[in-house]
Amino acid sequence: MLKCSICINDERITRILIVDGRPICKECKVFLEHPPDKEKIKKELEEILSKVDKAIVAYSGGKDSIVALYLAKEKYSIDVEAVMVDHGFIAPQAIKNAKNVAKYLDVPLTIIKRDYSDIFREALLKAKSPCRKCSRRTMEILRKYALKKGYRYMITGHELPFGHHPYRLMSGGIIQVRILSLMSEEERMKILKKLPVELPELPGYTSNCLILGPALQRFWERHGYSFEHRRIAALVRYGLLNKEKALKKVQKPEVPQWQWELVKKKLKLEDGF
Repeated sequence: MLKCSICINDERITRILIVDGRPICKECKVFLEHPPDKEKIKKELEEILSKVDKAIVAYSGGKDSIVALYLAKEKYSIDVEAVMVDHGFIAPQAIKNAKNVAKYLDVPLTIIKRDYSDIFREALLKAKSPCRKCSRRTMEILRKYALKKGYRYMITGHELPFGHHPYRLMSGGIIQVRILSLMSEEERMKILKKLPVELPELPGYTSNCLILGPALQRFWERHGYSFEHRRIAALVRYGLLNKEKALKKVQKPEVPQWQWELVKKKLKLEDGF
């Protein structure tokens, strides 16, 4: 099986080409042909953040959103409101972390409760990823909240920029800023160590979601690889994660029994569904 010599993609995930005698996936080929100007992205990020007076921070209680809140408040002195959309499957420890850090930073926290059971149930029954639908719904809820409350900016904890830019214009004039653009995992962990955070041990590349592990396991059993593979490969491509760590993150997760039982009970799924 051909494997990309740059990231962790292989023939299960995407097309692998031979370029100058070495295997390269089609995504890395495009990346090499049109490389992002990292210094320009960082400069744009600093410029946009210098204009932000107040903003909401998309706040899940996961490590990335916590670091995003910290940077917005402490580094950029932005008047922020942390807004969490609780879809019913956020780990209790993540909610505790969210509350503790918001209190520690003296930031107001708003929790919006919504039911995403339809998304998660379908994903498990059909062995597919729930992430895109979950993210779209959450972003829309947050966008509407920002508009209602008079905010122009929404800060999120994504480490990958929007291609060549660290922000984008959303419907209604809301500007979404990816404050962690091009920040490595090591840099984020250094910040986390300063804060009152106890990360839960959860399967999958997550520190807050109870659905991801079961969904990954179901997908793995049907398809033989992780639906997170492309995203994690992109982190390697951008130099934000090394290959060794990345390959560990896309292995088949072992979901503890208690987590499976909790998910099945909340989604009303029978054993073996």
